[in-house]
Parts: sequence; structure tokens; C-alpha cells
Amino acid sequence: MPTRTPLARLRALCLKLPEAHEVKAWGEPTFRVRNKMFAMYASAQTHHGRGCPAVWCKGTPMDQEYLVRSNPRRFFVPPYVGPYGWIGIRLDGRPNWKVVTELLSIAYERAAPKKLRTGSRTTRGAS
Repeated sequence: MPTRTPLARLRALCLKLPEAHEVKAWGEPTFRVRNKMFAMYASAQTHHGRGCPAVWCKGTPMDQEYLVRSNPRRFFVPPYVGPYGWIGIRLDGRPNWKVVTELLSIAYERAAPKKLRTGSRTTRGAS
């Protein structure tokens, strides 16, 4: 079976969530629910990825600080949205897709209307 790209895996995870859709913005795929962004892919070839594929997820400053301090090789403060608590996750090497899935689910819940939040975590699954 051919290895899927980080973007293909990310897209599959995000689009499993209720009413999630993809919109290209700033030259990158972004993932939204009812047009509220919860994740953005950062390709390695752009200044967003800075040489490494990554995803930026909606988070809180407390979550961001904890993750970046605990594993600065995997997590980082992304430009532009970092001051708002967003979490950058490097997708090079062997990312832990279970952790990525969990953070995407949390990001989705932060952006989704209350009506859609119920049960969104049950739709997740590492691909």
C-alpha cells in the first residue's frame, strides 16, 4: 500500500468531522466548520511550513504552552495565529497520528457550533 502524504492523511481526518469542509486560503488548504477555521495545513515549500509540513490547530494559550514545552521538536507556536493559542504540529518524520487526531477533534470543537460539538469525538479515528 503506498504511503499517504501528510496532507492526504490530514484531509481525511478533518473531513470526517461533521460539516467540515476545505477552503484554500493564503495558498494553503484550511479546514473549517460552517466557515470557521479549526485547522490549516502548512506545506514545507512555503513560509508557513518553513521547510517542514505541519498543521496549525485552534487551541488555547495554556494547551499551546504545555505542548510546546513538553515536545518542542514536534509542537511549535505558529506565526500569525500563535498569539491566539493555535498549536503548530510538525508532520515530518513519524508524527503520532493519534495525538494529531485528538488535537484536530479539540480544535474542531472550539470552532463548531454547540449543536455540532456533541459526539464529534466519536467520529475521529487515525487513518
